[in-house]
Amino acid sequence: MDSLASGPLPRQETSKEGSSGAPEDAVIFVGISLVLGIASRHLLGGTRVPYTVALLLLGVGLGSLEYGTDSGLGGRVGNSIRMWANINPNLLLFGFLPALLFESSFAMEVHQIKRCMAQMVLLAGPGVLISTFCLGAALKLTFPYGWTWKISLLLGGLLSATDPVAVVALLKELGASKKLNTIIEGESLMNDGTAIVVYQLFYKMVIGESLNVGGIVKFLSQVTLGAVAIGIAFGIVSALWLSFIFNDTVIEITLTLAVSYIVYYTAQDGAEVSGVLAVMTLGIFYAAFARTAFKGDGQKSLHHFWEMVAYIANTLIFILSGVVIAEGVLNNYNHFERHGSSWGYLILLYVFVQLSRIIVVGLLYPFLCYFGYGLNWKEAIVLIWSGLRGAVALALSLSFRSSSNSFNQAYLSREVGILFVFFTGGIVFLTLIVNGSTAQFFIHLFDMDKLSATKIRILNYTKHEMLNKALEAFGGLGDDEELGPADWPTVQRHITCLNDLDGQRTHPHNVSESENHLQNMNLKDIRIRLLNGVQSAYWGMLEEGRINQTAANLLMQSVDEAMDLVSNEALCDWRGLKRSVHLPSYYKYLHISRIPQRLVTYFTVQRLESACYICAAFLRAHRIARRQLHEFIGDSEIASFVINESTEEGEEARRFLEDVRSSFPEVLRVVKTRQVAYSILKHLSDYVQNLQSVGLLEEKEVVHLDDAVQTDLKKLLRNPPLVKMPRIGDLMSAHPMLGALPSSVRAPLENCTKETMKFRGVALYKEGSKPNGIWLISLGVVKWESKVLKNKHALHPTFTHGSTLGLHEVLIGKPYICDMITDSVVHCFFIDTEKILSLFKSDPAIEDFLWQESAIAISKILFPQIFEKMGMPELRSLVAERSTMKNYISGEAIEIKPNFVGFLLEGFLRPKGSKQELIASPAALFLSFTDLSSSSLDSSGANNSSFCHQGSWYQVETRARVIFFNIGSTEAEGALQRRSSLVSQSMEPSRTHSRERAGLLSWPESFYKARSHLQSPNENDKKSNSLSAKAMELSIYGSMVNDILRRNKNFRRNSQGQPSHSYSYPRVPSRPSNAQPLLSVQSEGGSLNVRIGSRDYSRLAPLPPLPVRKRKKKVVQDESSDESGGEEIIVRIDSPSTLSFCQTSESLFPPNEGS
Repeated sequence: MDSLASGPLPRQETSKEGSSGAPEDAVIFVGISLVLGIASRHLLGGTRVPYTVALLLLGVGLGSLEYGTDSGLGGRVGNSIRMWANINPNLLLFGFLPALLFESSFAMEVHQIKRCMAQMVLLAGPGVLISTFCLGAALKLTFPYGWTWKISLLLGGLLSATDPVAVVALLKELGASKKLNTIIEGESLMNDGTAIVVYQLFYKMVIGESLNVGGIVKFLSQVTLGAVAIGIAFGIVSALWLSFIFNDTVIEITLTLAVSYIVYYTAQDGAEVSGVLAVMTLGIFYAAFARTAFKGDGQKSLHHFWEMVAYIANTLIFILSGVVIAEGVLNNYNHFERHGSSWGYLILLYVFVQLSRIIVVGLLYPFLCYFGYGLNWKEAIVLIWSGLRGAVALALSLSFRSSSNSFNQAYLSREVGILFVFFTGGIVFLTLIVNGSTAQFFIHLFDMDKLSATKIRILNYTKHEMLNKALEAFGGLGDDEELGPADWPTVQRHITCLNDLDGQRTHPHNVSESENHLQNMNLKDIRIRLLNGVQSAYWGMLEEGRINQTAANLLMQSVDEAMDLVSNEALCDWRGLKRSVHLPSYYKYLHISRIPQRLVTYFTVQRLESACYICAAFLRAHRIARRQLHEFIGDSEIASFVINESTEEGEEARRFLEDVRSSFPEVLRVVKTRQVAYSILKHLSDYVQNLQSVGLLEEKEVVHLDDAVQTDLKKLLRNPPLVKMPRIGDLMSAHPMLGALPSSVRAPLENCTKETMKFRGVALYKEGSKPNGIWLISLGVVKWESKVLKNKHALHPTFTHGSTLGLHEVLIGKPYICDMITDSVVHCFFIDTEKILSLFKSDPAIEDFLWQESAIAISKILFPQIFEKMGMPELRSLVAERSTMKNYISGEAIEIKPNFVGFLLEGFLRPKGSKQELIASPAALFLSFTDLSSSSLDSSGANNSSFCHQGSWYQVETRARVIFFNIGSTEAEGALQRRSSLVSQSMEPSRTHSRERAGLLSWPESFYKARSHLQSPNENDKKSNSLSAKAMELSIYGSMVNDILRRNKNFRRNSQGQPSHSYSYPRVPSRPSNAQPLLSVQSEGGSLNVRIGSRDYSRLAPLPPLPVRKRKKKVVQDESSDESGGEEIIVRIDSPSTLSFCQTSESLFPPNEGS
C-alpha cells in the first residue's frame, strides 16, 4: 500500500495555451469579474433571479465571446480570460476553497451543527457512496463510450457531492429555515471533502494501483480522521495565540485568514489528508470556542471581512466556471461534431443526477427523520432539489483532463478528459440554472418562506409602535433654530412603510375563541423572544467585561439548548449551567482550619469566581430580558407567565450567590473589582479615541494618551491587582446617609449603630407595624411587598446597597407602609428611632436632609413608573440637583408645575375645590393635564388612591412639607440639547441594544448641572442641600470621595476664576454638556449617564397604572447585589478578564421636546 502515500491530487503542468500574455494581464479578469458582480447584485436586488445564476451566465457569455468568435475579445482582455480559463486546477482549489470553507463553517451555529451532525454525516458519507455507485452504474450501462467501471465510478463520485460554494451562495438568497439551512450547508461542506477523497481513491484505481478492502478502509480513515485532527490542533494553537493578542483587530482577522490557508495546505499537500475536512473542522472549532474572543468592533470587522472575502471569491468562482464551461465546449467543437449525441447524453446525465439524489434522500429518509430536528417531506423535496454542483467538481474534472494528456492508454485518452470536463461543466450549468432558479419556487409552494400567524401579529403590533416612534422623532427633529419647522404631512408621505396601517393597534396576544390554537404558539414565541434577549444580554456583558470568554460560551450554549425545548417545556436554560455551578460543602470549613487565610482566599477565588460570573450574568441577563419583554409587549397573561418562569429559573443561582456571600464574600468582591478596573481603563481608551474622531485631539496626542491606557490594561491582565476587603467602620462611613453627616454628629451615631447580617427571606419590618428604627443597607438586595399598594409594572421592587429604609415612617411616626424582606444575604445597620429623632435637635439643616433622604425610598414605592428604573446614585443626584423642599402653613395653596412631581412628606392637603377628600402623607402629587396623565396612567385608580393624586392645585389643611422633583428640563436647556444633538452624537460611542445593560460603568457628568433657579436664599436650605450633595458623592464614588475632592481641590487651585458647575457639587471641574462621559460604578443595572438636567421624564414609554389599595401584590424577584462585605483580607486577582468593555448606551430618558 505504499502507493497510497502519493499525492492526493495528480500533479500536472499548466497548459501553455493562452499564456503568451504578460502576467499582469491576469488582474484585468479580476477587475472585470468584480464589476460584473457588483452590477449583477445591484440590478438583481429585490428580484427572484439568484445572484449566482446571473454570474454563471455572465461567465458563459465572456467565454463565448473569447472562444466562440473568430477574433475573440483580443488584446490584453482576451489574454487575461485565457490565462484564467487555463488556470491550474490545484491552484484554483488552493486559492479559493480555504477562505470559502472557513467563512461558511465559522458562520454556522455550533448548536445547530451538533443537533444536525448525524443527518449531515449520513448524507455526506453513505449518501455520497450510494450516489457514486448509482451514477457509475448508469454511466457504464447507458453511455456508449466504452468506459470501464473504474472510470464510470470516477465520474460518478466526482458528480455525487453537492458543492459548498454553489449551495452556500444559494442558501443566502433563499428563505429556508435555519434547520434546513444547517443540514444542506453542513452536508455540502462535508461531502465536498468526501467527494475529493472518493475521487482520489478511484483515480488511484484508474491509473492502475491495486487496492483491497483493507487498504481502502485504511485510506479513508487516514484522510478523514487525520483531517479532523489537523483542524483541531491548529484551532487550539491559533485560539491560544488569539488569547495573547491584545486589542488588535487587524492581527486577529489576519490570523484567521492565515490559519485557514495553512491548515488546507498542511492537510492537502503535506499530510495528504482531506484539506476540505481540515478547514471545515477549523471553522467549526472557531465557532464553538473562539467566537467570543472577538468582541465589539472586532467582531463586526471580522464579520464584514469574511463576508467580503466570500463575496469576492464566489464572484470570481462562478464567472470563471462559466468561462471554463464555454471554453470546454467551444474549444472542442470538432469533437462534438463527431459525437453529436453527447448533448443528448448530457441531458440524460442530468436526469440520472436528479434520480440518484432522490434515491439517496429516499433511502436515508427514515434516519433523517429520526436524528436531530427531524425532516418532513416538504423539507426532503427541497433537500433533493438543492443538490447543486459547482466549482469543486469542475476543478476536479479539469485536473483529470490535464492528467489524461500524459497517459497513452485508450481508456485515458485526451478525449476522455474532454468528456469529463464537458459533462461536469454541463451538470454544473444545468443544476445551477434549473435547480438554482427554481428552488425558491418549491420553498414558496410549500409555504416555507411565510410567517406564522403569531409572527404576523407581532409585526403588525411593531408597526404601530414604529409609528409612535416616528411621531416622537418628529417632535425632536421637526423644529430647528436655523431652518425653522418641518412639514409633517410631507414627511409622512415619504414613510411609506407605515402608511398602510389598518385600524387601531391590537395586542398580539388578544385572540378570539376561534383562534385559541394560537395560544401555544404565542407561548412558544414569547419564550424564544425572552431567550433571544437573554443571549443578547450575554453578548453585551461580554463586551462590557462582566463575564469572561469561558463563561460566555457556557451561558450562550445553555440558551441554545433551552430554545430546542420551548415547545414542550418551561424555560430551562439553567439546566445546562448546573454542572458548572457548585459549592463543595468542605469549603465552609476552610475558614476554621489552620490553613493560612491568604491561601484559603486564593484557593476559593480560583475555584468559585467562574461560577459567580455565571450566576450573576444569568440573573442579570434574565432581568434585562424580562424588562425588555415587558416594555415591548406590555400587559399580557402569556408574557406574565413567561416572566414568572424566568424568575423561578434564577432561584438556584440566587442561592449559590447567597452561599458564597455568607461564606466567602471576598470572592464576589474580587469579581466586581476586576470588572470595574478593566472597564474603567477600556472606557478611557474609547474616550480618547472619540476625542480624536471629533477633532479635539491630534493623532500624536491620542497615541501618547492611548498608549498609557493600553499599558495599564496590559499590566492589569498580566499582574492581577490585590483587593482589600473594607472594615466595618469603613462600610458605615461609606453609606451615603451616615457619611454625609458632619463628623461631630456621625461619630456618636456610629457608636450606637447595630451591625447585622440577614439571610434571604428575612423581614426587616412588616407593613402596619410601629416604626422602631431605620435600616441602612450596606450590601445586598431588599424587596418590598404590600397588601395595600399594587402596581403590576413594578417588575423589580427592590432596594440595593446605599438605601435607607423606614426613615419616613420614623420621621412622621406612622406605621410602616410596606414589608421589607431581604432578597439576598444582606449586610445592614440598624439605628433606633430615638437616635434618629435626636438628630432633629442638633441642626435644622440635618432635619431637612433627613426629610430629603426619606423621599428617595418613598418615590420608588409610590411612583415606580419613573423611579424604579433609577439607581440610588441617580435618585440622590435628583434630590441634590433637581429638587426643592418647602414647608407650608395652613391655608396656603400649592401649585404643581409642569414636569414636576411632588411628594407630601408630612401634613394634610385637600385638592382645590374638594371638601370631601383629605390627602395624608405620604402621597405623590402630579399634574393631571401634563404628559404624565396621557402616558397610560390609570386615572380613576389614581384619584381614588390614598397615595397618588392628580391635580394642579392643592389647599394646605395643616402644616405640610412637600418635596418637588423636576423630572423635565427648562425650555432653554431642552432647546440647547436638541441643537447640540449632532455634536453629542459624534462625541458619544455607538450604543448597545439594551438601555439596562448598556455599559458597565458611566460617569453621571450631567448630574452636576447649574441649579441656581432651585436654590433658596435660606442658609439652612443651602446647608441641607450640601449634605444631599455629599450623600450623592458617596453614592457615586463611595470610598473614592476624599481622593476625588483632593484632586479637584488641586484642580481649582490651578484654575482660579473658573466658575463651578453647581452649588451642591462645586468641586467638579466644568465640562461641556455634550462631552464624552467619564465613569462611575452602578452594580444593579441601568446606566448612570442620565442627563437629569436636560431630560424629560414625561417622555418615557407609556406609564403603567399607579399603586392602588386592596390588591394582592405580585412580586418579581431580582438577583443578588454584586457587592459583598467581610473582614479585612488581601485577595489576589489571578486571572483577570480579557474582555473588552462596551460603551454606555443612551441615557435613560430622552431629551425634553416641549417643555
